[in-house]
Amino acid sequence: MRRVDTLILGGGPAGSAAAITLARSGARALVLEKQRETGDALCGGFLSWHSLDELERLGIEKLRGATVDHVRLFTPSGSASATLPRLALGVSRRQLDSALLARAEALGAAVERGVTAREIRGRSLVAERVGFEPERLLLAAGKHDVRGGGRPKPSGDPALGLRVRLGPSAALARLLEGAIELHLFDRGYAGLVLQEDGTGNLCLAIRKSRLNEVGGPRALLQGIGREVPALGERLAWLGEAAQVDAIASIPYGWRAMTTESGVYRLGDQAGVIPSLAGEGTGIALASGVLAAEAVLRGESAELYQRKLARRTLRPITVARAILAAAERPATAPVLAQLMRIAPGLATLLAQATRVSH
Repeated sequence: MRRVDTLILGGGPAGSAAAITLARSGARALVLEKQRETGDALCGGFLSWHSLDELERLGIEKLRGATVDHVRLFTPSGSASATLPRLALGVSRRQLDSALLARAEALGAAVERGVTAREIRGRSLVAERVGFEPERLLLAAGKHDVRGGGRPKPSGDPALGLRVRLGPSAALARLLEGAIELHLFDRGYAGLVLQEDGTGNLCLAIRKSRLNEVGGPRALLQGIGREVPALGERLAWLGEAAQVDAIASIPYGWRAMTTESGVYRLGDQAGVIPSLAGEGTGIALASGVLAAEAVLRGESAELYQRKLARRTLRPITVARAILAAAERPATAPVLAQLMRIAPGLATLLAQATRVSH
């Protein structure tokens, strides 16, 4: 067993933010990242103004991306638009994660790639060929659970996450310029935003029953495109060879209220906000910083987890309420109507779904 003081499982935004914060204070941590080369994660391609502020505090600036200043909402029966409180950015997770992890390494954090965690036993971690016995474990594995440290499985009709790239195309870029789009349909929604390479990053959250009815992701996209004509127009830039990434059983709305001794839960391992809020990366960054600050103060994992749960209560609760309306055909048009009548309400909701720092 390898003994270390602070072990961070996951080199995404949450894990890297924790490593950066620790390293700035002279505390070294070991970051384990399962990918040998930084890839493009399933979600998190939208950076709110809130997240951009946090990234600047972490020393991450000048990210290349598509500027976003308004949100467009589409339903089968209509659409609406509203201005965001401040400028946001569409970027790839490959660029974001690379910048954060490079910053952590430059400050002195140790990073080991290609390490796949198999099981968590208390605060100990079993990987493929080696075990780790840290003084404290910062669990930042994103939406992928590790045996022994997994989140509760959602019951009933669980949500699935899908992601596919559209384009690149100059015509698509003109269509999406300056906007993040939300397309609402029966039992799900899709978010679409441009990224730095000119592609459209299309992420969907959908109930399993809807996918089961058609049998596969491609047929699902075709059906949703017919249901929401604006989305169908954009799906014209879906290539035949485009890969559809997927993840099952996402516990939207869940928050970790407790944790085991010495195990600090970060990001999606601490709370899962519905992705239509665009604050998943914001919670990841905030939780990484807060966990590192707790470690530096000598604060227990249990106390940190309770504090984080309180901070994420409002944004996750508000986002859950929006999700409940968005994925129902009877209430989704009401959201568009409210946005048309009172676009300022969308701005207030956007502010309400940000996590406090």
